[in-house]
Amino acid sequence: MDELTHPRTVSRQLANARKYWLGYGAQTQRRSSYLLYRSGVADAQLNGVMSFDGGRVADRLQEIEQTLTGVPWLWWVGPDSDDRTATDLIRHGYREVGSMPVMAILLDSVRSAPTSARLEIRHVTDAAALDEWVRCYTTAFGIQAAGDEIARLESVRTGTPDTFIRYSGYLDGQIVGTAALFATDDVAGIYVVSTLEEFRGRGIGTALTAAALRAGHHMGLTTGTLQASSMGVPVYERMGFREVARYRLLMKS
Repeated sequence: MDELTHPRTVSRQLANARKYWLGYGAQTQRRSSYLLYRSGVADAQLNGVMSFDGGRVADRLQEIEQTLTGVPWLWWVGPDSDDRTATDLIRHGYREVGSMPVMAILLDSVRSAPTSARLEIRHVTDAAALDEWVRCYTTAFGIQAAGDEIARLESVRTGTPDTFIRYSGYLDGQIVGTAALFATDDVAGIYVVSTLEEFRGRGIGTALTAAALRAGHHMGLTTGTLQASSMGVPVYERMGFREVARYRLLMKS
């Protein structure tokens, strides 16, 4: 067992992920035997249950489903949930719709890749830049929810300027990619890494991720963490990331 896979380090990474996604709980955030967030925006990743340690799912299921009714949502089942959670959910009519690896890297070993010398990386510091940042990543991710709804949601997200930093990448004055650093629990959490389809394959996502990781390193952090899409896994592996845990994603059938 090395530092990245040590249970203490993995636990901090999962805590970072929970806090990031719970930051979208603009309408509801409940804390008891489970952690739930509801943004109210019609996108499944922006509403859901992040962890569950309440024993039998049946004891809490009605309460959780009532809270999340009216929006699409995900149940994230990871190592920080009760071992029986996924099995119980499937028994109650849920289906597994995917999985998301938790990947980690030591910040002093980040490997960059060649990218366009014209790429300019800027911090998002005002409302206009935030709107542009949201439009870029919702387009890149194919998110159908209204961009202005998500921009309002992003504007009230929890986090302070020194723990939550957004990055935009520009080519010839046009925004082409995004990333964010969420620095909590002694780890550098990387989120919202996106590149517009027509600009992919140029190392833009890698450059934005590396910029956020470098900022975490300058803060004195030693570990970077993210939850990777299937498209992102090979990119992050080339940077030196390794899988240390995995979330199973479930939805009601």
